[in-house]
Amino acid sequence: MTEETTEAGGAATEEAGAAEKASAEEPGTGKAAAGETAPRRRGRPSRKAAADGPDARTRILEAARTEFAERGYDKTSVRGIAKAAGVDAALVHHYFGTKDGVFAAAVELTFEPALVLPAVLDGPPEGLGERLAAFFLSVWEDPGTRTPLLAILRSAVTHEAAANVLRDFVLRRLLERIAAELDVPDPTLRAELAASHMLGIVMLRYVVRAEPLASADPAEIVAMVAPTLQRYVAGR
Repeated sequence: MTEETTEAGGAATEEAGAAEKASAEEPGTGKAAAGETAPRRRGRPSRKAAADGPDARTRILEAARTEFAERGYDKTSVRGIAKAAGVDAALVHHYFGTKDGVFAAAVELTFEPALVLPAVLDGPPEGLGERLAAFFLSVWEDPGTRTPLLAILRSAVTHEAAANVLRDFVLRRLLERIAAELDVPDPTLRAELAASHMLGIVMLRYVVRAEPLASADPAEIVAMVAPTLQRYVAGR
């Protein structure tokens, strides 16, 4: 084989490769032609996933509540949440950043401040303690909210990161706003004392299930604790 023949064969191979590359691109653009799938950029959701919008976000939060309830904070992962929600893990990171971010959003979904504050603060000041006790117990008596709340509470007890998220939410989003409406000395301390009283009831009634508190009628509990909560939040 002559040197000219070898060079001609190499040139033909290069031309064939260039033609194959050009056929996969739109003329003059260097972009993938129709029918070709461009590679996704790492760490970002696909256009289809992003287009799902609020529906995808809601699915992620519902899946997160279930995962935290069934597995606890330590054993729950972003990948597991994504799999349960039927989305890519990148989409979870896109909406919430980290597992702590998902946990915080799940807490807020379960216990929405926009619903809490009007239920507690609307009405005459002398009934504030009773409204606080009644609303708090109504949330825990509802199986739909009790299960995720118990998971959140257990996670906060056993994991520092979960405790930080829950503490930030309870203090910043709930108690500080309630305290701002109280015309009494030391409003933040009073709001925290009221919350600690109710959380103690939650632990004994729903977690430890101590009798007779565990089976007591909610209305009876409200009637007994309302005067104490009233002293905390109203000073009388």
